[in-house]
Amino acid sequence: MHIDTVLQKDLRGKTMIVFDLDGTLTESKSNIEPDMSSALGLLLAKKQVSVIGGGSYAQFEQQLLAHLSCAVDLLKNLFLFPTSGSRLYVYENGWRETYAHTLSLEEKQNIFDAFERVFKEMSYEHPHKVYGDIFEDRGTQIAFSPLGQNVILEIGSERGVALKQEWNKRHDSTRQAIVRSLQQTLPEFEVRAGGLTTIDVTRKGIDKAYGIRQIETLLKIPKSKMLFAGDALYEGGNDYPVFKEGVDAVSVKRPSDTKQLIEALLAY
Repeated sequence: MHIDTVLQKDLRGKTMIVFDLDGTLTESKSNIEPDMSSALGLLLAKKQVSVIGGGSYAQFEQQLLAHLSCAVDLLKNLFLFPTSGSRLYVYENGWRETYAHTLSLEEKQNIFDAFERVFKEMSYEHPHKVYGDIFEDRGTQIAFSPLGQNVILEIGSERGVALKQEWNKRHDSTRQAIVRSLQQTLPEFEVRAGGLTTIDVTRKGIDKAYGIRQIETLLKIPKSKMLFAGDALYEGGNDYPVFKEGVDAVSVKRPSDTKQLIEALLAY
């Protein structure tokens, strides 16, 4: 369901609004903009909100929580699912981790070895210039970012996002081929493309659809009451499992689309 289509629907029955983070609420690994922060604060006064993203909890803190315009008492309506739903944080006089599906050392090594095999089989060459480590161990998820994990930190949001967009335009077909090969090589794990450049790997069955099921089970909210917005709803993208789970999903291309959606939700 595209943004233009969903805005024509009656959104009043949606009590839980679920967002991806990078490319949806924020630009890639960038801080939430003030206008988006304000809109999200207003939404939290009317709806419950979950954020399910590929980044670590530290990334959620940096990009979202540190810049969120919201009364403290409304944080009880916000639920955070970092690393593709493999963790859950709820607010109870501070943020508390409810669960975490941490990868074992053996599992992590199997993932790293599989990446190296696929790189060799595909004759994949890393970019000449990278910004920080290309792999990040997020505890419950291994993330590969071909340009390095610190692009935004080292060259700034505007230049960093532009560089990622250019890489995506030129090399996303290669990224998708790596994902497909890894899915064959690592059948006991979930492998998804996330954001503009990243590939995320979690334990089998742990993806954004798992996060949706936790909302159902732990928060007692049926899927019919949920609305999801994300920028990677295509097959192989890390938002795609939500679509397959049967949740009404809105495909956004940029944070400005998401802000338009929030404004529509606030109109009810």
